[in-house]
Amino acid sequence: DYELCEEWGHLYPVPREDLINLHREHLLHLLEIGDMEKALQLLQRIEDPGICLAISEQSLDQSPNLAASHFLADYLTGHFYANLTTARRNEIQALYMGSKVLLTLPELSRVNYFHLSSRPLLMLEQLLMNMKVDWVAVAVQTLHQLLAGQEIGFTIEDIDNLLSKYAEKALSFPFALKEKRS
Repeated sequence: DYELCEEWGHLYPVPREDLINLHREHLLHLLEIGDMEKALQLLQRIEDPGICLAISEQSLDQSPNLAASHFLADYLTGHFYANLTTARRNEIQALYMGSKVLLTLPELSRVNYFHLSSRPLLMLEQLLMNMKVDWVAVAVQTLHQLLAGQEIGFTIEDIDNLLSKYAEKALSFPFALKEKRS
């Protein structure tokens, strides 16, 4: 049905908003069923870059599943980096990094941290508080690789400070040890 509507749009004038809505719904449908290849083809078929940007951003704002969020964040930063405001760029890059970190976690645990996908530092802190040290190690390694040369609102130093803070808390004892006397 989406493809038929798309053909109709080539034959008859369709208002811009209706065209954006059609393509957005089609894109979200393709991403929901996991067909990233067709989703990419759909975005490449759209000739007007303004419409393509609007469709991609609106789709991302509808909070699709993890794979779809990752795909859209990657697509937006790869194709429309210069068209985005600094704040929006940082938001999308943080979502990309957060979704990348989520993809490193065990599949059954991802749902517990999905709501933090746009806040990678907070996700890292939550993993630390939940004592998921092995997961934190992989997450930190992933973030270090992704942050190389990137400016997204937090740095490698912020990650190191967070790790230092929790390492210090892990080593602090709230009471004094008493010597045993015989």
